[in-house]
Amino acid sequence: MKLVRFQAQGHAGWAVCHATTGLWHGTTAGTPGYPGDVDALIRQGRAALDSAAIAMAAQPVVDMDKVQFLAPVAHPSKIICVGLNYRDHTAESGFVQPAYPTLFARFNSSITPHNTPLLHSELSDSLDFEGELVVVIGTGGYRITRDKALSHVLGYSVFNDGSVREYQFKTPQWTMGKNFDATGAFGPCLVTADELPPGARGLLLETRLNGQTVQSANTDDMVFDVESLIVTISEALTLEAGDVIVAGTPAGIGHAREPRLYMKPGDVCEVEIERIGLLRNRVQSIVPASPTPSPAPILEETTP
Repeated sequence: MKLVRFQAQGHAGWAVCHATTGLWHGTTAGTPGYPGDVDALIRQGRAALDSAAIAMAAQPVVDMDKVQFLAPVAHPSKIICVGLNYRDHTAESGFVQPAYPTLFARFNSSITPHNTPLLHSELSDSLDFEGELVVVIGTGGYRITRDKALSHVLGYSVFNDGSVREYQFKTPQWTMGKNFDATGAFGPCLVTADELPPGARGLLLETRLNGQTVQSANTDDMVFDVESLIVTISEALTLEAGDVIVAGTPAGIGHAREPRLYMKPGDVCEVEIERIGLLRNRVQSIVPASPTPSPAPILEETTP
């Protein structure tokens, strides 16, 4: 199954892709036959999502050129990112390859969907690209064993882990530089695990900036594969349905180039993963809000 979330005429909805025609069928909340929101269906389990997808397939065709895309999962309880998960990227970044996954968190406020702007803050000119595989958890669990790990995966998507390098490296913790508003692009679709090789292995991952390929790798090159990440994370954290794991980027980042190649307003960045989809975002400046002038104080009249 391949599904997208979208917004049309102020209403959120979703659609599924017809396996033969490639057309998208779906509708929005509040219309007859709407089977429920994707996040709620994920929490109910795969059977509920499959049943809803059958209902969606009977809905009208949606013109995806006329809708606003939404992130495939609206409100994951956790967005867990993996740093230094490709040896070539670890080397270009000047680190020693760690024996344990480098994990950090993103927050929902940092997420932006397909075809919506990646925001370039006026605070820094060091916004960098990082194309990555996304793992979406379908069945939660704690201390999941390796042999069961892939059974907890609902599907996969695409991510651009936009990183403000100047802020990322202000401290040993990467949280600030990885969480500027609308810098983490996510989408356009969710492809269920049964449509792909186990663990999404053997898939070409490419990032292009203004049409030029800047990253090219294979998901086989990940140091810690999907099973390993699920096992490691669930040793300490209970994974929940709808949680998102962003599985790391390969070499080619702008920060490691000479001269450095950062994204700037007007640029278009694309991340494409074979058999999953192409995520495209234009970089846009943040226009700082003008401060609202304080009203003049009202002075009480006094009688001399």
